[in-house]
Amino acid sequence: MSAETFMGVPREKIDWSPRIDYSKCNDCMECVKFCPHNVYEVKEEGEQRLVVKNPSNCVVFCRACGKACGVDAISFPDKSGTTANIKKIRKGMEANE
Repeated sequence: MSAETFMGVPREKIDWSPRIDYSKCNDCMECVKFCPHNVYEVKEEGEQRLVVKNPSNCVVFCRACGKACGVDAISFPDKSGTTANIKKIRKGMEANE
């Protein structure tokens, strides 16, 4: 399995990346410090703002940055729904071979 695929599906086709609830985020940046995959970026335009810069860099099914978030401002898509979508994409790819 390569870094560009997950379960045989191109990574860019998989909707798995953090969602930031800005009403909860306190700009502590623990998620940025924790994640080694360059998923986040801190924008310094005016006031500091955390953004998901590279969603495809996020390791599928990893939620570690969300666990590092002390205020629960980070969430992820439903794991079972994501698994079902991966299987559906893979099945479609196999049908097209």
